[in-house]
Amino acid sequence: MTDNARQTAVQQMLVASALRETLMEGYSRARFRSDLVAGITLGVIAIPLGMALAIATGVAPQYGLYAAVIGGLVIAASGGSKFNISGPTAAFVAILLPITAKYGLGGLLIATTMAGMILVALGVARLGRFVEFIPYPVLVGFTAGIGVVIATLQLKDFFGLEVVGQQEHFLDKVGALYAALPTLRWEDTVIAAATLAVMLLWPRLNSRVPAHLVALVVGTLAALALAALLPGFEVATIGSRFSWESDGVTGSGIPPFPPMFLLPWELPDAQGNPVGLDFALVRELLPAAFAIALLCAIESLLCAVVADGFAGTRHNPNSELVGQGLGNIVAPFFGGITCTAAIARTSANFRVGGTSPVSAMVHALTVLLALLLLSPVMSHVPMAALAALLVIVAWNMAEARHFVHIVKVAPRSDVVVLLTCFVLTVVFDMVLAVGVGMALAALLFIRRMTELTGVQAVTTSQHERFAELPKHAVVYDINGPLFFGAARQALENLRFSDQGTKVVVLDMTDVNTIDMTGVVALSDTMARMRRRKVAVVLCGLRENIRAKLERAEIREEPGVLHYAQGHEDVVAYCRAL
Repeated sequence: MTDNARQTAVQQMLVASALRETLMEGYSRARFRSDLVAGITLGVIAIPLGMALAIATGVAPQYGLYAAVIGGLVIAASGGSKFNISGPTAAFVAILLPITAKYGLGGLLIATTMAGMILVALGVARLGRFVEFIPYPVLVGFTAGIGVVIATLQLKDFFGLEVVGQQEHFLDKVGALYAALPTLRWEDTVIAAATLAVMLLWPRLNSRVPAHLVALVVGTLAALALAALLPGFEVATIGSRFSWESDGVTGSGIPPFPPMFLLPWELPDAQGNPVGLDFALVRELLPAAFAIALLCAIESLLCAVVADGFAGTRHNPNSELVGQGLGNIVAPFFGGITCTAAIARTSANFRVGGTSPVSAMVHALTVLLALLLLSPVMSHVPMAALAALLVIVAWNMAEARHFVHIVKVAPRSDVVVLLTCFVLTVVFDMVLAVGVGMALAALLFIRRMTELTGVQAVTTSQHERFAELPKHAVVYDINGPLFFGAARQALENLRFSDQGTKVVVLDMTDVNTIDMTGVVALSDTMARMRRRKVAVVLCGLRENIRAKLERAEIREEPGVLHYAQGHEDVVAYCRAL
C-alpha cells in the first residue's frame, strides 16, 4: 500500500484518525518537545477558563477542570483533528445553565452523556460535513447572542449583587439584576474593574503571556492586599463560595484530588437529592441533549476547519464527531461537564508550536497537575475577577464590530436572518434560534433559486440551432433547476402559446436537476398541451433527468411527446408533423 493510500485509509477511520495519522507520519523527539511546550502553555491558559466557565454554568469550579482533564484527554486520543484543544467553552453557558438550574449537577451530567451518544451516532452516520450547510448569518447571530447572555450573567459577581431567586428567562434575569442594583458592593466592583483593565492593557505590553492569566493573578493579589490594608474589606472568592466533602473530610474551594469515577445519576438534582435515572428524566433531557450535541458538533468542526486553515492540513470530521462524543460520554462519569473544541485555545496551540494531538494530551495532564498541587492557591481567586474574565470572553465571542459590519454590508435577507437568530438566542434559546434561522435561510435560498429559474420563448431566428424549424413550432428555453420552489412558476409561461402552434420545443439543456414537483409540473404542462393537440419535444435532456421522467411514466408517444437526440432530430420531427 502506498503512503497516499495509507493516509486515505486513516482519514476514513472513525476513531483516533488524527493520532494514527501522526504516528504514521513519524513522531520525532523534536515534535514531542514542541508539543510538550505547547501543551503546558495551553494547560496554564485552560485552568482559569475551566473554573470560570464551570461557575458560569452553575456548578463548582472543579467540574470544569475535570472536563478539561478527562474530556480533553479522551477527545485528543480519539478525535479527527491534530490541533483541536477541547474543554469547557463559553458557548455552552447559555444552554447548560438552565439545565443545572432545573435538574442540578446530576441532570447536567446525564444530559452531557446523552449528547455524547448523539455525537457518536452522527459520526458513525458520517454526517460530519453537515456544518457546511449552516449559513454564516445563523452562526454569527447565535454566537453573538450567546455572548450577550454570558456577559449579562456575569454582572451579578462583577458588581457583587445579591440577586434574589432563580430566574429562568433572560428578561427575568435582567429585571432581577436591575432590582438588585442597591446591593452593589464597591469591593467586588473594584477588583473586577482592576482585572478587566489588566486584560485590556496587557496585550499591548506583552503578547506572549496570556492576558487573562496575568489579570487573575493581579486581581487575586489586589484582593489579598486590600483585605490586609483596609479593615472590613472582603470579596467573594472560590474558597468562600464553594466547599467540598470526600470520605468525611471537608474543605473549601477546590478539592486537591484527581477526578474520581462516579455515577452521574447518584449526584444531586436542583433540590440536593440524588437525581436518579428513569425514562421520564431521559425524555425530559432529550431536547437539551440534542441542543448540546448540535452546538458541540458545530463548534468542534468549525474549530477544526480554522486549524486546517492555519496549518494547511485536513481533519476527519466524522472521526472528530466520534471523538467529541466519546469525550462527553466518559467525562461525566468523572464529574466533567460538557466540553468541546475551543477555537481560541486551538489557535493558540498552533501559534505556540503544537503539531499533533499529543499537545492536547499534555494540556489535559497539566490541568490535572495544577488540580493536585495548586488547589489551595486557586481558592483565593475572587469571583469578581472570574466575572471580569468571562466578560472579555463574551465580548470576543460576540464580535460586536464584525456583527455591525455585517449588518451594514450584507444583503437585506441575510441581515434579517442574522438579527432573527440574535434576538431569539438572547430572549429564548439557541435551539429555537438555530431552528428558525435555518428555516428562514432555507426559504430565502429557495426564493433566490426561484429567481434563477425561468422559461423564455425564443424565436427561431434567435435560436440558431433551430433556425430551420417550421412556423407552427415554438421554442422555449428553460434555465435553471426545476424544483419545488421554481417549477410551477417557471412553467406558467407555457400557457401563452399561440393558437396556431402545433409543436412546443422545450430546450432543457440548462436544466441540471429536477425533483418530483418539477416532474409533476412538467407532466401537467404536457397534459395541457395534449388537450390543445400540441405535441411536445424535450431537447437537451441530461441522462439522469430523462431517467427520472421515464420512471414517472412520462414516456415517448407518437404525436404527443418526443425525446429529441439533438437539434437535427427536433427539426426533422417538427417537419414530419
